Amino acid sequence: MLRKDFLKAITVLTGAGIASPAFSHIRPSNLFAPKIKKALSYYMIKEELSLVDKFKLVKDLGFDGVEMNGPVEFTVKEILEAKAKSGIEIPSLVNKDHWGKPLSDPDPSIRKFCIDSIVKTVQETKELGGDTVLVVPGVVNEKVSYETAWKNSIASIRQIIPQVEKTGVKIGLENVWNNFILSPIEAKKFLAEINHPLVGWYFDIGNILRYGWPEHWLETLNSKIVKLHVKEFSRKKMNDEGLWKGFNVELTEGDIDWKLVMETVRKINYKGEWMTLEVGGGDRTELQKLSGQLDKILLS
Repeated sequence: MLRKDFLKAITVLTGAGIASPAFSHIRPSNLFAPKIKKALSYYMIKEELSLVDKFKLVKDLGFDGVEMNGPVEFTVKEILEAKAKSGIEIPSLVNKDHWGKPLSDPDPSIRKFCIDSIVKTVQETKELGGDTVLVVPGVVNEKVSYETAWKNSIASIRQIIPQVEKTGVKIGLENVWNNFILSPIEAKKFLAEINHPLVGWYFDIGNILRYGWPEHWLETLNSKIVKLHVKEFSRKKMNDEGLWKGFNVELTEGDIDWKLVMETVRKINYKGEWMTLEVGGGDRTELQKLSGQLDKILLS
């Protein structure tokens, strides 16, 4: 929806009484077509509640989904019951072993551990009704060369593809601070070498500010983007206070041009449906604030 069309819609809905309590459940993001749903990381919920009550809480705060780590720490049955009772969705899981035991490691036994973990996470995602597993493709450091990481990562991902094809669950490779795949052109080439329709990119908008611009990645990766992570970043804080301090800024108050990002998201006709917050989180007051900030981004 173009901004001018959105403003017209606001005017019509206001005239129809949308400001009244009867319409209080309608969020600004509901007015986009196609709708982009709001999710957050499960580990952002910092209240001592049961699983189902955590799901109910974030649902009440305006979120449509929760993203969890996999293999999951609960049983699939427990999560499905909490989903049913709360109305929340589980659109994706984040594999939890791809950092400590990466797909790029020179040791075949370490790579196998990660491959098996991702295969299990893919199956859990299918059972939970999701469609994407986030995977860090590899890590480059003083002991693992760029070329080694490239070859090992691609070979490892190819071993996961049979499970991906069996379930229909996509692999979304994410840009993180792993000294690997540092430009959108390189990411596109990496995906082209794998050459599978169910292996795409899970684009983290905030992570890229350290060495690039999110709109450039969106433009280049285009239809290869399967999901979006949302966080903010300040280059000034990074330069003045230290690298990781760049994330210590409120959503919409850093260096991301959210208007341009959202224009680009709409221009590429993003099909991934979700924008998922991945920030520090907090109690219900903090999560309510974050929900409103994400609405502001969706309206950019």
